[in-house]
Amino acid sequence: MTEPAWLACVREMQAIAQTGLAFATDPFDRGRYEALQALAARTAAALSDAPAAGLQALFAAEAGYATPKVDVRGAVFNARGEILMVRETLDGGRWTLPGGWADVNLTPIENIKKEIAEESGFSVRVNKLAAVWDRTRQGHDAAVFATYKLFFLCEITGGAAAPSLETSEVAFFPEAALPADLSTSRVLPHQIARMFAHARDPGLPTDFE
Repeated sequence: MTEPAWLACVREMQAIAQTGLAFATDPFDRGRYEALQALAARTAAALSDAPAAGLQALFAAEAGYATPKVDVRGAVFNARGEILMVRETLDGGRWTLPGGWADVNLTPIENIKKEIAEESGFSVRVNKLAAVWDRTRQGHDAAVFATYKLFFLCEITGGAAAPSLETSEVAFFPEAALPADLSTSRVLPHQIARMFAHARDPGLPTDFE
């Protein structure tokens, strides 16, 4: 999916306003950045079905220097070479690789191990950072904030399949029979295919852009 061109402009306007508010001390400058932030919200509202007030509140809640958010995903394979997937309780009950937003005070590896355990019931060993991708450039569903997606190649060390509050089903799939109803805001078919390639050839270099 290609996001609309206006969304990149809104995202940049919001980032400039947020960063400006983090450092500006002059009240007139702060007023200008607040106006720019409000303009970004009104622009997004005019070009989408989202309410301007809700967008303004969303933007205003972001503080500090504007940087991309971090999403972690685990490519976990069993002994048959099948990949672990979980069915989300949100997003229409679609399938995805286990993962989510990275939490503070945890390393990237600690984050993905936690997410996999919480969403699937399995404990894993993290063997490789397989990919670092920009969410927007990968073709995900359009989103307001910029995100980097970190994909890790993992192997099971213990546990058992167990759904959670976030997931209703846990299963392994071969590459030729992946579920059709993917949560494309979280993972895309070509990303899963690339994880299978990394599993077949662990010597492949980390993908990045």
